[in-house]
Amino acid sequence: MTTSSDVTTEIISTDAGDARVTWHKARKARLVLAVSHGAGGGVEARDLKALAQVLPAHGVTVALVEQPWRVAGKKVAPAPKTLDVGWRGVWPALTEPGLPVISGGRSAGARVACRTATELGAHAVLALSFPLHPPGKPEKSRAEELLGSGVPTLVVQGGNDPFGKPEEFPDGSYELVEVPYGDHGFAVPKRADITQEQAVAMVTDAVVQWTASRR
Repeated sequence: MTTSSDVTTEIISTDAGDARVTWHKARKARLVLAVSHGAGGGVEARDLKALAQVLPAHGVTVALVEQPWRVAGKKVAPAPKTLDVGWRGVWPALTEPGLPVISGGRSAGARVACRTATELGAHAVLALSFPLHPPGKPEKSRAEELLGSGVPTLVVQGGNDPFGKPEEFPDGSYELVEVPYGDHGFAVPKRADITQEQAVAMVTDAVVQWTASRR
């Protein structure tokens, strides 16, 4: 777990407004993992918090990115194009340490990472709870965004995610790790034969293993 001295926060001005980046720095970093939140929550999501706690000990600096709409206190995310504008605006700060940057996010943030990866020169993409389709509407697929990332991509998906269960995902060159029983926020029901802590550990373990090969 990082100490308070390893955590810094900065405000970045973008064409979509001010974004906030909270850095959880590795002492001997070899990568930066930049992750943003979904359309209905912030960087306090359980998976993002866990990555920020675990990854620095493995040589990965984690940058938690809050989109301008969240920083401004708004409740509803703007259109995807506006999210992309915010992400592009933050990118120069993410590359400033001079390390390869893995572009990532959860839900809507994962879509942003996929859409902009090639353009921004991302080293790879981490897609947490990729929203393959709106709940109950599998015909409205967003698979094209995932398949078009153009860089090595890891998807970590809950086994019971209403936005797309692992078996619904199309074949592609990306890797996919399933968190059994997990919903869109990787919450698991009490009847599950894994605990909530084990579910979150599956997320962080998968990312630790994957980033170890992203040199």
